[in-house]
Amino acid sequence: MITSDASTWPGRWRGLKEALLSPRVDARRLETALNAARAGAALPVVWLIGKTQAGKTSIIRALTGSELAEIGNGFQPCTASARLYDFPSEAPVVRFLDTRGLGEVAYDPEDDIRFGESRAHLLLAVMKAGDQDQDAVLEVLRTVRQRHPEWPLIIAQTGLHELYPAEGEHRLPYPFEREPWPATIPHDLARSLRYQRERAGELPGKARVHWVAVDLTLPEDGYEPVDYGLEALWRAIDTLSALRLHWVLGRDAGVKDVFAQAAHPHILGYALAAAGVGAFPLVDLAAVPAIQAKMLQSLAAIYAQPWDRQAMLDFLGLLGSGVALTYAARYAGRTLIKLLPYLGQTLGAVWGASASAATTYALGKAASYYFHQRTLGLDAEAQVLRRLFAEQLEQGSDMLRDRFKSGKT
Repeated sequence: MITSDASTWPGRWRGLKEALLSPRVDARRLETALNAARAGAALPVVWLIGKTQAGKTSIIRALTGSELAEIGNGFQPCTASARLYDFPSEAPVVRFLDTRGLGEVAYDPEDDIRFGESRAHLLLAVMKAGDQDQDAVLEVLRTVRQRHPEWPLIIAQTGLHELYPAEGEHRLPYPFEREPWPATIPHDLARSLRYQRERAGELPGKARVHWVAVDLTLPEDGYEPVDYGLEALWRAIDTLSALRLHWVLGRDAGVKDVFAQAAHPHILGYALAAAGVGAFPLVDLAAVPAIQAKMLQSLAAIYAQPWDRQAMLDFLGLLGSGVALTYAARYAGRTLIKLLPYLGQTLGAVWGASASAATTYALGKAASYYFHQRTLGLDAEAQVLRRLFAEQLEQGSDMLRDRFKSGKT
């Protein structure tokens, strides 16, 4: 258990140091806090609809950058035949809902449809290009769109290479975003893609239906690029959705190297988790520093860097007392706000959530720089680290402000 006087703003910094350096951190309390934050989080839900083996898991892998094995082990059942995948698992920023079994004998999808309708923010149907029997999928799409005509729909046609001629390769540049398609597209593939689209016809609803052809393979499959059509899928998601998944998952232009891409959703997830417990003064005193300490441990693992006592002291020393005061001062305002009559408790909760999230986000970005330098065999510069913390503190506050204004964590 963390024992520092975390209720005072200098104690916040001491709380983080103790959470990092002391073996007395209560792991059960940390897990409870993370579970509570996860349960209460208003996370975007991408609802994947399609037959078994249509390529839904490949799409999740491509969007998140997660390994197939991690995805396979990460699904949790939520109905008799539907399952949820949280990414990242410990502190998620997005959920994928997979409705399994469409087209199977004796399967009634009504319960799964009701479950998905109550949670989904983006509807993503998946059809294997070579499988023309998509009536079960189309029936579900028609049902959902009749009930929710305002929902945009993306239909991904997958497994393109299975309809290539022998020794066939991807057609570059990607040719499927403009009509008419060039004659270089293999005849069988073009015919199959068009048949599926014609079979769907005019689906109910007033919102747009966006078709995307993708071929998401593994390196050992021998096709280059392995994520053929992924950028077109991202463009469709960004066009039809306000979820900002590109930024949330670290796939936007602002997050460039592979390590930073992997780290970004973890940082954001822990920031949201810290916000979830930061809104409750009796919970967050010990939990927020513990969540931040867990985040730093996770980032060290992503960068494959040791995170022993010496590394922790080095990182904290580079941040310095100036950052410690900035870090702690974020929480001082909460105490003052709580003195306001009537609104103090509500505004204090919002301030606590946003302050916890912003400092966690900035701490994670500073740690990413620190670990990145170590992967290159270089020392992190204290001045750069502190400037980065200050910049990311403001950036994190700006990016997360709207979320906390509405009271969502």
